[in-house]
Amino acid sequence: AASKLEVSMPAVVEVESGGTATIECNFYIPGNGSYTYINWFYIDRNNRVRLCHITGGEILEENADYKGRLSVGEDKALSINRVTVQDTKTFVCQVGAGSHGMGENRTDLRVYKVPEAPEIVANPGGVSVQSSDIPQIAQCVSRNGFPSPNITWHKNGEQLEPEEKMVKILATLTRESSGLYTVSSTLFAHVTREDRNSLYHCTVHYWLPGQRRAVESPRVNVTVFYPAQHVKLQVMPSSALVKEGDDVKLVCEADGNPAPVFSFYKRELEDSWQDLSSLADTNSGVLNLHDVNKSSSGLYRCQTLDLDDMRQLEKDVELVVNYIEGVHVKMEPSSPLQEGDSVRLSCDAHSPVALDYQWRDEKGRKVAEGNHLLLSNLTFETSSNFSCKVIAPSVPGLEQSKQVAVAVQGKPRIVAISSPLYVRQDEVVNLTCKAIAFPRPSVHWSVNGTAHEYVENQHVASNLTVRVNHDLLQAGAMCRVSNALGVSEKHIQLLDQKTPESKGVIIVAIIVCILVVAVLGSVIYFLHKKGKIPCGRAGKQDITKPEARKDKIVVEVKSDKLSEEAGLLQGANGEKRPAADQ
Repeated sequence: AASKLEVSMPAVVEVESGGTATIECNFYIPGNGSYTYINWFYIDRNNRVRLCHITGGEILEENADYKGRLSVGEDKALSINRVTVQDTKTFVCQVGAGSHGMGENRTDLRVYKVPEAPEIVANPGGVSVQSSDIPQIAQCVSRNGFPSPNITWHKNGEQLEPEEKMVKILATLTRESSGLYTVSSTLFAHVTREDRNSLYHCTVHYWLPGQRRAVESPRVNVTVFYPAQHVKLQVMPSSALVKEGDDVKLVCEADGNPAPVFSFYKRELEDSWQDLSSLADTNSGVLNLHDVNKSSSGLYRCQTLDLDDMRQLEKDVELVVNYIEGVHVKMEPSSPLQEGDSVRLSCDAHSPVALDYQWRDEKGRKVAEGNHLLLSNLTFETSSNFSCKVIAPSVPGLEQSKQVAVAVQGKPRIVAISSPLYVRQDEVVNLTCKAIAFPRPSVHWSVNGTAHEYVENQHVASNLTVRVNHDLLQAGAMCRVSNALGVSEKHIQLLDQKTPESKGVIIVAIIVCILVVAVLGSVIYFLHKKGKIPCGRAGKQDITKPEARKDKIVVEVKSDKLSEEAGLLQGANGEKRPAADQ
């Protein structure tokens, strides 16, 4: 057993800023004696500053800096709440035990504060691969940490270490008035073309009680400047698809940063070059050619100039403008065509690409394929405008057409006439005569009137407006159509509408009369057979009933009509009957 007073304390106590630190003070007094007093001190610049004095169960606080933040437990452990980094000190527990003397021990209180997340800023001006000095890549700052944190640098996930003439890291540490630390670090490094896609970040390393932590910054990319090594010139759309009338772009691209200055040229005769830079956007490297034609074909050159080292690069491209020219249609025979003849149409054109041929009529309907069209047994109706459509299948949209007129000649043929025509005296009527012929014929009428002509293709129609008179009814009208190849004529017959109408009226009247007489005779015969009509020789008879009823029929017969009615009945029955039977 120990023979003297002993005081034991932990060597180190760790706590986060803002928390509560508990510092234990355990002591042993021989013979289970009791303490006389306990003093708590902290060391400030090698001087002891008393915090509190404990005696007889009373606690006397003697330090204003810790007022309200100190407490002592039953086990005599000292607790400090709302810890700050200024509390990072050495604390001493002193125990007095009368005759057993005095003993003490000490504990180092360590306070930790998590620093703010690191802030990283890439060099806004960019860096050049041709820089003679080591260029600055980025800067990283982390604030308000305790104890002082440190910063490391990483490129594409790999940590960078200082390397002579290649990588340099400068760090600064600042202690704020609050006692917290702000650490700043700047990375300098040479770059290459490949670093244009590199990502840089910094990591802040700091301590917490019993463990080491780290926080990474966001990744940043730094602009890298490098001269062009290659240049590319291309036609858009693809050169194989360019046709006359298209708008074409020549796009020049260089792999330098920043992009160089672009110039454009076109090769002329005798290896001379025409400067086209005035038509181009020299910053973006685009030459616009509008509504290109055959003469736009040729060799084009893009030339780049790097303003840093004045180095030039160039690239050529061949522009081929596809075209169709010289579309020609030949007709055999070329002499005037007559009805019944045959004709052969041939179509030809020139192009640097393969061509297809189609034949279409004047309504746009396809009638044949190939560069020949044979038309047999021609008629006026065959006469039309045919077109040869020339198509380049390999170049969508490249096509041309040529039209040819196939005219069949012949004397006029009257195809329609308004005859016979029923008219009335003094009526104004239209006489129509339609013919087909080529060359265009003229139409003449044998009577006077107002004529109107209508022409459609080889058809000509004439309408003559006239007033009907006696002479016109008798003679009719003659339509005469003629051209240089012959004459055709036809007669229009005019019929008076009254003649057929009067005959029809008479016939209808006769039929109606016959029907009326037959019905009347049938009624009288029926009544006689029923005994309803007693016949006498008196001139007039009344046929009545003692009690006349409304549904009975009363018939009055006059004697002067008996002979006529007998005749009708005889005619109706086909035989002569005695008077008594009547």
